[in-house]
Amino acid sequence: KQKYQLRHLNLLEFQSKKLLADSNVNVQRFEIVENGTEAKQILSNLKVKEYVIKAQILAGGRGKGHFDNGFKGGVHITKDPKEIAPIVDKMVGHKLITKQTPKDGILVKKVMVAESVNIDRETYFAILMDRESNGPVIIASPDGGVDIEEVAAKKPDAIKKVPVDIYSGVTNDVALSIADFLKFKGKLKEDAAKQIQNLWKMFLKIDATQVEINPLAETSDKKVVCIDAKMNFDDNAEFRQKDIFAMGDDSETDPREIEAAKHNLNYIGMEGNIACLVNGAGLAMATMDIIKLHGGVPANFLDVGGNVKEDQVYQAFQLLTADQRVKAILVNVFGGIVNCATIANGIINACKSIKLEVPLVVRLEGTNVVEAKRLLNESGLKIIPADNLDDAARKAVSSLPKY
Repeated sequence: KQKYQLRHLNLLEFQSKKLLADSNVNVQRFEIVENGTEAKQILSNLKVKEYVIKAQILAGGRGKGHFDNGFKGGVHITKDPKEIAPIVDKMVGHKLITKQTPKDGILVKKVMVAESVNIDRETYFAILMDRESNGPVIIASPDGGVDIEEVAAKKPDAIKKVPVDIYSGVTNDVALSIADFLKFKGKLKEDAAKQIQNLWKMFLKIDATQVEINPLAETSDKKVVCIDAKMNFDDNAEFRQKDIFAMGDDSETDPREIEAAKHNLNYIGMEGNIACLVNGAGLAMATMDIIKLHGGVPANFLDVGGNVKEDQVYQAFQLLTADQRVKAILVNVFGGIVNCATIANGIINACKSIKLEVPLVVRLEGTNVVEAKRLLNESGLKIIPADNLDDAARKAVSSLPKY
């Protein structure tokens, strides 16, 4: 059976921190709360000099964001334990709006209350799979706390790239060399090297494709601490990482994307009114571009893949027609691996089952296309045939209702 890479697992900040802590990587002490009452209760477990209170959503820019109730900032720092519960109550149950969220924001369900640390210096450290190196590489920079792309553009010498031998792994000598490049000195250099080796072990253990620590900080009390982390995982390893994948939070994901993933369909919702059903990501992008060229706006990206079955076509139509903004559908299939007759049968069954009411433009080409066109012609359905992609896009735009 063909295996699809459906969508990337996203973890909240506290979940990534727990994975780090479980792998003996230094992180701030923290607790997770869902209301002010819980915040009061955790103070007996978390007695520190200063607290950082962070709303947990899958978006950046939280510190500069604002809530739908007027409360400013998704990140707060306080030394007064009595201030924690009121802050938590102003976050939980309200939507946080940042530059990276939808305009209406994202509902906050959990808040992390953590030990605040005084940072003397910030560095950048990441392990990721790299095609060019044909395996994992370490990316390190003494200039952390900012976008690594910005560092790469302005100070390329401040970035070190180290391919990792998958057999020998990150040896003590390699780790010490990277710690030295990151400008850790004395005992801190040894501590940083140990953290780097633990991060490598975790990278292997959790089947990660990326572990990014930004910043990997040197604190005022002379510790090396991972302050923030971003992790990506190999979807194909889900069968042996069940506990990690069970942590995935779908509440911030478009429900249509979740439904599409159940049927091995690659779907991204957009703002237009012409729905697209295409096989192949490149062809899908080209289809959306040509729709725009002819004055239309695509309603989605939907790639049915190269091994599509009739039922998947039916499910795709269900998905497309559930969007009230869709006023026309464009099917654009170039059948190399795909049998065009499979697509045609799927279209016919779907249209009859859901009683399609919007215009449907179909362009088919490739394997078994003659049979596919015969099936569509004899179906009795009001299908608008197209000769090529440009013709299909033009007909889809012109089929839209005139207001």
